Amino acid sequence: MTPTPTPFDTLLVANRGEIACRVMRTARRLGLKTVAVYSDADATARHVREADEAVRLGPAAARESYLNIEAVIDAAQRTGTGAIHPGYGFLSENGTFVKALEQAGITFVGPPASAIAAMGDKSAAKARMANAGVPLVPGYHGDDQNDALLRAEADKIGYPVMLKASAGGGGKGMRVVESGEGFKAALDGCRRESKAAFGDDRMLIEKYLVQPRHVEVQVFCDRYGQGVYLFERDCSVQRRHQKVIEEAPAPGMTPELRAAMGDAAVRAAKEIGYVGAGTVEFLLDADGSFYFMEMNTRLQVEHPVTEMITGQDLVEWQLRVAMGEPLPCRQDELTITGHSFEARLYAEDPEQDFLPATGLLARFELDTEGAGLAADQVRLDSGVESGDRVSMHYDPMLAKLIVHGVDRDAALATLNRALAALDVQGVVTNRAFLQRLANHPGFKNVELDTRFIERNEATLFAPRRYTTQDYASAALIGLHQLAQECESDSPWDRHDGFRLNAPYTIRITLCDPSAAQGSERDSLVVVEGKRTNLDAQWQLTIGEHTLSASLQPLAGDAVAVTLDGHRRRLQAYRDGNVVVMAEPSGETRLLWQRIDAIDHGHQETEATLTAPMHGTVVALLVEPGATVEKGMPLMVMEAMKMEHTMTAPTHGSVATFHFQAGDTVSQGDVLLDFAPSE
Repeated sequence: MTPTPTPFDTLLVANRGEIACRVMRTARRLGLKTVAVYSDADATARHVREADEAVRLGPAAARESYLNIEAVIDAAQRTGTGAIHPGYGFLSENGTFVKALEQAGITFVGPPASAIAAMGDKSAAKARMANAGVPLVPGYHGDDQNDALLRAEADKIGYPVMLKASAGGGGKGMRVVESGEGFKAALDGCRRESKAAFGDDRMLIEKYLVQPRHVEVQVFCDRYGQGVYLFERDCSVQRRHQKVIEEAPAPGMTPELRAAMGDAAVRAAKEIGYVGAGTVEFLLDADGSFYFMEMNTRLQVEHPVTEMITGQDLVEWQLRVAMGEPLPCRQDELTITGHSFEARLYAEDPEQDFLPATGLLARFELDTEGAGLAADQVRLDSGVESGDRVSMHYDPMLAKLIVHGVDRDAALATLNRALAALDVQGVVTNRAFLQRLANHPGFKNVELDTRFIERNEATLFAPRRYTTQDYASAALIGLHQLAQECESDSPWDRHDGFRLNAPYTIRITLCDPSAAQGSERDSLVVVEGKRTNLDAQWQLTIGEHTLSASLQPLAGDAVAVTLDGHRRRLQAYRDGNVVVMAEPSGETRLLWQRIDAIDHGHQETEATLTAPMHGTVVALLVEPGATVEKGMPLMVMEAMKMEHTMTAPTHGSVATFHFQAGDTVSQGDVLLDFAPSE
């Protein structure tokens, strides 16, 4: 029996980041006062800045802050909070937390503790679903956990099978077992992982569907026994059981299949006395059969795609149901309009096995106007802004980019334009990986299943093939920024290759950034440019190609590059020595280095000199510890059959040489340590 709701005018959001900001946006629109909570790591975070009030919970560690039930309830009581929205993650599916709120007289914006408990134990949930007539994947969900029995059940089901932690989630405690020979080792590994993550090593076994799609249904129930489904989402594109790109509606759904899945999802919710927003997840086989997987008893990360196609605000529905109101719509009043995608932007490096990244966000903007995107086409739900710091303590998701179109093709085209218009600097993200996914032929052709990324790994991570236009555009962008950095109008103070009575020429190397580490993908090219007038018209020579080129700065970091009369709009910036260029077809990164001997402008504030290219040390011209003046030759390198003299960037002394004559060096290697004079 759910508690009788009481009116509230203040809402505390027991979460952080993107979802906290998103919940507070709707709460403010409904006239509610908003309260944020934060850890020491989030003291200046965006969700704290946007709230009417904010209360510190504790240190950075989640268990001492966002997972601290007593601290959250204390914050609510200190601020006169009548209701708490948990967002997703943290305490959102914690029955103990819900019971504590009931005892404190605070409304929980979510289901009753009994419903959370019913779906928290996967084995018990399967039994309840069978009772409600919800289709189940053939499997074993029993209490007997004897090794021999589990092996016998797996043999009976037929391989491959999926081992799952009964109390698990988020991909932990899961293994695909291809044959009986590997069953025992997989079982032991799953149990260890499940015990460590959930304190529970009970397992269930299911038939592993070879190429299923992950299709989930958004359900909503009120306190009066009414339930509806707000259609489905396809979340098949996953990495390690974590969703990457979601869409609604699911491609290829017939009205009959949609109704069957929707009705099954509502039956599942009613079976456990559900109240509020929930998601029933199904595996959809190629033959149209679908099977219950699990129910998430909270708002999903991907809920915005449902909002886009239905025109409904699901957080508003949550708050109204929590206040005791009936559902805002009947089933026959809900309709689907168009198609929507959501791409999750993470601070992580896909090229380094998706290693999470941290740092200062120097820039975080979405240039919708420049990309020609209408306000109703694109939405950016983020928990960060330019100048924010990305912490190591929490999930690395920065934002969700959500788009809408009249159909799937139109929505996908908009997604590609929006990803290109997303300007993120200072922290490595998965933006380029998302673009490769969205542009992949298999994704465009709806060749979807839960192993899509795994099956297409070779093409998704194929070495980049650069075109002459890529090299020319990157060269021009680097030259433009070099001109911006020039501090003096005097030709004697310039570092751009100026000579009296000589062409204005600069020599540049451009290559894959990984080439700096000696990668076999090194694709070295020399660009020779000659500016023909003061309006920055250039002649660029790249191999056998010569192009006339110009660049026009646009709003933000957008530029228009014109090569032989062909104009392209790019989102472009330099990340250190790497030029980053984004357009709807994808992202290009090229390491930009000058190799003309007099180029030391970038070194003038450095305490080290780095190798501008791969080459060989020919000679050291001074002794370690020697005092030198600005411009004095220090060492000579040979590369591309030319000698290059490295000179002192300013007055000072040479502390240490890191190489000797005859040594081979790679581009970017530190050649010597330099101590500038005070």
